[in-house]
Amino acid sequence: MPNNDIVPGFDDEKDDSLKIRLQKIDHVENCLALFLTGYIDTYNSNFFQKRVGKAIDSGFSRLIFNCGGLNYVSSTGIGSFTAFLKAVKPRSGDIVLLEIQPKVYEVFQLLGFSQFFNIKDNLEEATAYFHQGSQVNSKTVFPKIFSCPICTKKLKAAKPGRFRCSECKTILAIDNSGQVFLG
Repeated sequence: MPNNDIVPGFDDEKDDSLKIRLQKIDHVENCLALFLTGYIDTYNSNFFQKRVGKAIDSGFSRLIFNCGGLNYVSSTGIGSFTAFLKAVKPRSGDIVLLEIQPKVYEVFQLLGFSQFFNIKDNLEEATAYFHQGSQVNSKTVFPKIFSCPICTKKLKAAKPGRFRCSECKTILAIDNSGQVFLG
């Protein structure tokens, strides 16, 4: 199915450095898989954000990015994924990343973002995450024990909100589902 049939106007702009193929996930509400091929850097990240923004604006709040064909992501590119997460969270959505190549995953880890994103091995695991995610309530999440994304100190959050890491003093935020963000 052509991308424009799934998200109107999605392919009106194209960039050879980053190809995106869309696949609607029918058995998960508001779910879209995006197969990425190429790279994301400072020059095309704006283009990437605009196109994915169209998908979010047309009602897709559960995004699965298949990164198997992505051979490079700069820090600006990773910033794009963070922007998508911020855009879909208020719409009770989320993001799952699949098949991240080791050198791309390294950038996520170096920047401390690897634990903000749900990283799964395949499409089945990603859709299963969204199925079980829709039944999670905040009572089962808290108290939550997690590692600070900056200094890796073990921390405990009794409830959602903003707080400071006791070790490195980084401000962190934790949402109702237990996701941790730089805050």
